[in-house]
Amino acid sequence: MGVLALLAGLLLSAACRRGVGTVGPPPTRWAPDSASVVVAAGPEYAAGPLWRALWGGHHRALWATPVTAPVLRLGPTGPGGLRPLRAGGSYQTRSLRLRTADGREFVLRSVDKDARPALPAGWVRRLLGPLMRDQTSAGHPYGAYVAARLAQSAGVLHTNPRLVYLPDDPALGPFRAAYGRALYLLEERPAGDQRHAPTLGASARVVGSAEMLAEVGQRPVSPATARAFLRARLLDLWLGDWSRRPDQWRWAAEPAAGAGPEFRPIPRDRDQAFFQMDDGLYPWLIGQCRARYQSFGPRLTAAAVAGLAITARPLDTLLLRGLPATAFQQEAALLRQRLTDAALDSALQAGPPETCAAMAAALGPALRARRAQLPAVAGWFYEAVNKGK
Repeated sequence: MGVLALLAGLLLSAACRRGVGTVGPPPTRWAPDSASVVVAAGPEYAAGPLWRALWGGHHRALWATPVTAPVLRLGPTGPGGLRPLRAGGSYQTRSLRLRTADGREFVLRSVDKDARPALPAGWVRRLLGPLMRDQTSAGHPYGAYVAARLAQSAGVLHTNPRLVYLPDDPALGPFRAAYGRALYLLEERPAGDQRHAPTLGASARVVGSAEMLAEVGQRPVSPATARAFLRARLLDLWLGDWSRRPDQWRWAAEPAAGAGPEFRPIPRDRDQAFFQMDDGLYPWLIGQCRARYQSFGPRLTAAAVAGLAITARPLDTLLLRGLPATAFQQEAALLRQRLTDAALDSALQAGPPETCAAMAAALGPALRARRAQLPAVAGWFYEAVNKGK
């Protein structure tokens, strides 16, 4: 009966609001010198009280807030002579790989998402697609910027995203039809030789999870690799970032005396940090069936930690099971020491200026409350990692 009730609600909601999630460029106000724009990341996610009660308030207010962003120019007139190389991304995010004239690579990732391609083509996508699109508002549009600064304070490697507006630029070439006229996250691509990038480990060799796992599988995991990954995973849990599958990690290789390379993790794609799912009837029901969809709030529980850990379970099992419970507590204590009030206040200013006050008010108290819980979180995480051992 519960499933039937949920399905009926889905159909009713889809019928009542057929226009939800319509794709199209939002209104844009250009600066007189065309160097910046004022635009909202997702004005289509604004909704009235009834819709919010059914489908959640989420982060709709931030999505609908116009923000100022610099315009990114590609080609010879842009910074570093950036030119597009290859389109990519998951089924939600559009991404575009770029290369500078001196060979460095960057990635543009759309701030707005679209999960509709995950649905079967045909009537199912036509009926439920707008609802899937609408639930993009559960993600925080600017959480990646806050997460990067907190990672710096925590001693975890990270990329350095910045907000840009990509116009309808002829320099996009064959990508022009699918890209442009939207806000994007621009960050360095963590791969290959990154000796010039301290936040990527200043490593001569940054690799993906598959290559790291192939090397680690030939010998015991080094304590340094395991401890670095443990710190990054506790940071994930503190941020409420449940989407940490292997493809969302890169690894900075570091030579180790006589034992082959060690690896330091580089988390990327912080799309689900500060995820908010449980503030509407139907998202709450969906969350009861999908344990990974844990909403960011001031209180964590053992069940919430286990749910947040689901997508990274293969990596957790391989890299962390050899660590004792004391290591989990030591890393939690270190995070509490490093993630000071000053570090939090600074990080919460990392988003667009128009959103900083709202972000600080919404996230600051919860981050402080969750920081106090880190020892308990570490204990619950240890149990989740070693469950069934």
